[in-house]
Amino acid sequence: MIPGAQGAPSEPRPSVDGPRVAVILTTYKQPRALTLALWGYARQSFRGFELLLADDGSGPRTRAVARRLREETGLGIRHVWHPDRGFRKTEILNRAVVASRGDYLIFPDGDCIPRDDFVGVHLQEARPLTFLSGGYPKLPCELSEALTPGDERSGRPFEASWLTERGWQRGGRRLRLTRSRRLASVLDGLTPTRATWNGHDASTWKSLVVAANGFDLDVGYGGLDRALGERRVNGCVTGKQIRHRAACLHLWHPRPYRRPEVVAANRAIRNRMRTHGEVRARRGIAELGETDAPT
Repeated sequence: MIPGAQGAPSEPRPSVDGPRVAVILTTYKQPRALTLALWGYARQSFRGFELLLADDGSGPRTRAVARRLREETGLGIRHVWHPDRGFRKTEILNRAVVASRGDYLIFPDGDCIPRDDFVGVHLQEARPLTFLSGGYPKLPCELSEALTPGDERSGRPFEASWLTERGWQRGGRRLRLTRSRRLASVLDGLTPTRATWNGHDASTWKSLVVAANGFDLDVGYGGLDRALGERRVNGCVTGKQIRHRAACLHLWHPRPYRRPEVVAANRAIRNRMRTHGEVRARRGIAELGETDAPT
């Protein structure tokens, strides 16, 4: 039975003294972007979280970043890794979910820089039988490559004026960086965008992820994150929009792994899920082999 459904206990609303929170940060051969992202988590106003690096087969440079930033930032980084055998993001995410100690899980990408209130917002907005759907302003290539850890530690990249001076032209998306919680809540209520599970900025209870059998091992790049949210909606879990409240910046990068045939296969799986009202992945956490130990 889904936690929180009739006859089952619902999760308590989290607080700073409540359940443990885990951030599961995915990465693959992007040590520079990962460095910037990790400094973002070192700046969080809420510090009571564990950080798991879900690494889809990166080499020694990424391992070195994890070790160095663990020492420099004081973050308790746990490196969950498996060998590089092609795109297996759903598998490494599931391994990180199993390894996590948190009751509440936040799922960002390693090429997204969080604002200093990112973890706290997810925690404050969490509700029983709900997943949170965030968004991001995307930075252009030149600005993404120019950012430094010093910029990130200063917090300046979350000032729209600072970004504009460096060539960022995103019009209304600047409102995604507002510091006004009241305005951000109003904008989240007005946005026509549906609350979907977005891999760069989403969160929910670990029990709900496990109840869905985690991420679908049969789904490749292009919709793999949405699939989990759609199965949770089929299981009477509600999506809640926080795209203006949970601010993060997406760094530009190429996507050589995006293949039309994989996207089409993913779409077919998601259509099947919707047609049959599936609430669990046919192959997910329960079908994992022996877990690689986090480091």
